[in-house]
Amino acid sequence: MTVPQDHTERRVVVTGPPRQTRRASGYYRPRTEIDEQTTLGHTYVRSLMRTQLRAALAVFAVLALLVGPLPLLFAAMPGTRRLEWAVLGFGLYAPLVLLARWYVRRAERNERDFVRLVEDR
Repeated sequence: MTVPQDHTERRVVVTGPPRQTRRASGYYRPRTEIDEQTTLGHTYVRSLMRTQLRAALAVFAVLALLVGPLPLLFAAMPGTRRLEWAVLGFGLYAPLVLLARWYVRRAERNERDFVRLVEDR
């Protein structure tokens, strides 16, 4: 018994944006590069480490300029023990807290930028 075939095919037209987009097989993904420990992934991680090191060195330089000259200043003014303790105890506290706060914010911003780069957002 032969079933007659209908040669007129029914076509459906879809309008609107697609719900899912497929990525090409050769699509570049930084996260995969990092997970597979390729040379490019190593370069990404090294760039993050370099920016974090740059922020740490900036903090260290400011700290050295802030605290470094104090022994010379104290040596130039003998007999001022109370002033020395006041400067060390109270005068440096606020700048150190501000410096630490700046460093933490900078490090978090570097990490956020890195995650944004890796996750293609």
